[in-house]
This record gives sequence, structure tokens and C-alpha cells, in this order.
Amino acid sequence: MKLLTVTVPCYNSQDYMRRCIDSLLKAGDEIEILVINDGSNDNTGAIANEYEVRFPNMVRTIHKENGGHGSGVNMGMALARGLYFKVVDSDDWLDENALKRVMNALREFSRREDAPDLLVCNYVYDHLEEHKAHCMNYRNIFPEETLCTWNEMGHFRPSQYLIMHALIYKTDTLIASRVQLPEHTFYVDNIFAYQPLPLVERIYYMDVDLYHYYLGREDQSVNEEVLMQRIDQQILVTQIVSHLVDLEKVKKKYPKLATYMCRNISIMMAISSIHLLMIQTDDAYQKRRKLWLDVKMENRRLYNRLKYRTLSGFTYLPGRVGGKVTLSGYRVAKKVVQFQ
Repeated sequence: MKLLTVTVPCYNSQDYMRRCIDSLLKAGDEIEILVINDGSNDNTGAIANEYEVRFPNMVRTIHKENGGHGSGVNMGMALARGLYFKVVDSDDWLDENALKRVMNALREFSRREDAPDLLVCNYVYDHLEEHKAHCMNYRNIFPEETLCTWNEMGHFRPSQYLIMHALIYKTDTLIASRVQLPEHTFYVDNIFAYQPLPLVERIYYMDVDLYHYYLGREDQSVNEEVLMQRIDQQILVTQIVSHLVDLEKVKKKYPKLATYMCRNISIMMAISSIHLLMIQTDDAYQKRRKLWLDVKMENRRLYNRLKYRTLSGFTYLPGRVGGKVTLSGYRVAKKVVQFQ
């Protein structure tokens, strides 16, 4: 069995996928690299085939019809043969030294009956062309290189949350969660980083800067203008996440995890609400209202908590004046926090 399966969803990735795959090959032959060619119409498929020929024991290429990022991740989960599973986007890469340390840890886990269900590592926002980088760590959340549960974790700062780039799931745990991502939809990594968490009984944190998250492409989904263009997909994923897990049930076993998961929904609600306000059309205002009403109809307890006890409530202030107050606060916070 391979120690780690890394799935690399690729769509028209010819210009940067080599950097990604080359970084993964540094792990040695205990890694399985699944390059998912998601219906590309450039040289992505040929490049993927080239790597499979050169590294037949490490690289598998899967060619499929276009289904979006989530479809590629789903395919990777279905085909994974590694003990652990990670997703690396084709324009991102892993640090060589950090990866070697992670592989050493996975090798040790493979010999343990109490292997962690989730390995958490740091990730780096990398503005490569601007020679700027910002690392996100979890030193205040988890003890370093020690097995722990959600009940032992600390408190998240406003800019901290568990995103896909920080996570390496045990494959069996991931499969048991039955997570399946929607096709032809952006922002589905939020589902991947959320739905399996209640099944995670043991967590292991390594203070290594493993994942480099490339920022700078104009068409990236995190680009503010792009996000507004794709706001319906952001709303869809927010709605899915808000309905996925019974947080009251989670709270009975892992109260700290339930608090974090509610906070995660709050962040997504805030992002959707703010960008709908930024669009500044009657249709966008109606979508914002419907988003909140849907949560209210589905789960009144969750709605009350989001509205009156979390940050997202400040993004749903009444009337146009309330909207202007929200946007003013967002712009100030953006300058102070310097998002991304």
C-alpha cells in the first residue's frame, strides 16, 4: 500500500502543472500521484501521460470528461490506494523538506493501531511574482506532533480556519464520511474541509509549511471580481455546508468542534452576504435575503446563532443603510487584516 495518495485535478493546466507534479515526486515511491485530466483542451493530457510513462510506479493519469474541480476530487477519492489522501491543485505545490517530514510521519503512522484520522500542516499564501508569502499555522490550536482530539484544541483566531490545503485525511475516514463534491461548481473545497470532521477522532499537527497556495492569476476563484461573477456557486456551497451536519449531535461529543463548524458556516455566510452587497443590484439583495431565510426555515437554532452570536450577523443588517454599514466595516477589516 502507498502511504499517500495525492490527487491533482487539472483543467488546461499546461503552464504550471509541471511545478506541481515535480514537487510531489520528491516524496519518493511511497506516494501515489493521481493526475486527473478534467477534459482539458490544451496539452494538459499529453503532459500527464508523459509523467505516467516516466514514473509508472508513482503517477497514474486519468482522462475524463469535464466535470469541474469537485469531479476531479471525487475521482481521486474513488481510485485512491494510499493510506492517507491529499488534494493539491495543479497551480500549487508542496515544499520538499516539509513533504519528506510528512512522509516520515506517515510511515510511522502505518505501523500504529492508533494512527491519526487527520494530519494538519501549515500552508503558505504565495504571491510568487511579487516575492511575497504569508504562512498560516495552527500552533495555538493543536499540540505539535502529539495525538489529540477536538476536545483538546485551542481557539481559532479570526483569520484561522481549516482549509483543504492544510488537511491530509486518512483515506478510510474520508471514505466513511461519504463526502461527494458537486460537479461544475467552484468553492467545493469548503465541503471537503467540513463534512468529514465529525468522524475524525485523532488529530496530529505538524508545524511545517507544506502547502504553497499560489496567488496571482486573474481567473482564480478567490479573486474578488471572479467571486462576484460566480456568486451563485458560492451561495450553493454555503447552503450545502449549512445543511450537511447536525451540529447539536456533534456538540454532545465534541463541543469545541461544533463551535468551530458553526463558525465555519458563519464565515461562508459572511462571504456570500458581503459579495452580494458589493454587486449592488436588487437581484443580489433578494438573493442575500433568501440565503438567510433558507437557513432560518431549515434550522431556526442555527439561524439564531448565526444572526445574533457570530460575525456573519453583522453582514445581514436590515435595509440599504445596514448594507452600507456592512460594506464599510468589511473594507476597514480588509485593510487591517490584509486578506490574502
